[in-house]
Amino acid sequence: MQKTAQEPSPTKHLVATYLSDVKSKVDACIFDFLPTTHKHPDVHQLYQMMLDYPRRAAKGLRPALCMLMCEAFGGDTQRAVNTAASLELLQNWLLIHDDIEDGSELRRGEPCLHQKHGIPMAINVGDALHCKMWEMLHRNTEILGHQLAFRILSEFIQLSNQVVEGQHIELSWVNDNRWNLDEDDYLTMCIQKTAWYTCITPCRVGAIIGGASETEIDGLVELGKELGVAFQIQDDVLNLIGDVGRYGKEIAGDISEGKRTLVLIHLINACSSAEAQNVIDIMARPRNEKTEAEVESVLRLMQKYKSITYAQQRSQALLQEAAGRFKNNFEHLPDGQAKQLFFSLIRFFVEREY
Repeated sequence: MQKTAQEPSPTKHLVATYLSDVKSKVDACIFDFLPTTHKHPDVHQLYQMMLDYPRRAAKGLRPALCMLMCEAFGGDTQRAVNTAASLELLQNWLLIHDDIEDGSELRRGEPCLHQKHGIPMAINVGDALHCKMWEMLHRNTEILGHQLAFRILSEFIQLSNQVVEGQHIELSWVNDNRWNLDEDDYLTMCIQKTAWYTCITPCRVGAIIGGASETEIDGLVELGKELGVAFQIQDDVLNLIGDVGRYGKEIAGDISEGKRTLVLIHLINACSSAEAQNVIDIMARPRNEKTEAEVESVLRLMQKYKSITYAQQRSQALLQEAAGRFKNNFEHLPDGQAKQLFFSLIRFFVEREY
């Protein structure tokens, strides 16, 4: 029987199945760990709010990279589940705070936590999940032993420092109303804010648990940078042309929020000076002072100057660089399921629709 256009490709099906399997294991670990009830009604409410983002539909890419790297280097993936779950907790508390800082409206298809409960309550929930992340990492002493658990903890410390520095760069652009940015500015911010927690650290901690050498672990940094930036560029693209039902966030929300994306940077540098000034005037205003027509006008210019296409091409190029780097630097690893899945998963980074 001929395959219809709607049927998923074997590669996408393979990735979807693996992601679902990892997500099930990680969710079981998280929901077994997080508290759910308390005799004090206000603390009970906090516990329920802490479960909000973890219960929402998510891809689970970071835990998947962790588990894949562990398997690729010959490790027991069961020993990596707790660390993978810690990466998911990290993702959730970061998103709660990021949504507040960006003034976002939707997250994973539902109103952001601060939209539902107010900013102070949401900040505290993010703080609570942050605390639980470190507590979960502490449990690694029982799973991995003190020395290895401390090594993983150190990786999370490095990751946390990178992320807040990257976030500060982006927030400073907003605070200083800065628009004279180039692609290198974007890449620097993106590597620190996104690549470290999306790819570099997940790959490194999985490899560490899997027994990789120091040279192999260090070799994952450049690979993770390329993958992480490719992932973020695709996320920026989906924000502009994705389907809200699949993407789970507000379409063109980056324009409403005044985000400095690669697409926007390309547009400002490609269009006429008059158009650029008009775009900046729109982007610089707060969300509630932008009209829907103004947001649409920026989006049309992005299409006119092929800024979205340019970003897609850069994402694809970075993906090819990452795939080539992994093939060359880790050719010695056994040709098993983990290797095949890794190549399939990194393609998913830029082919995904959500």
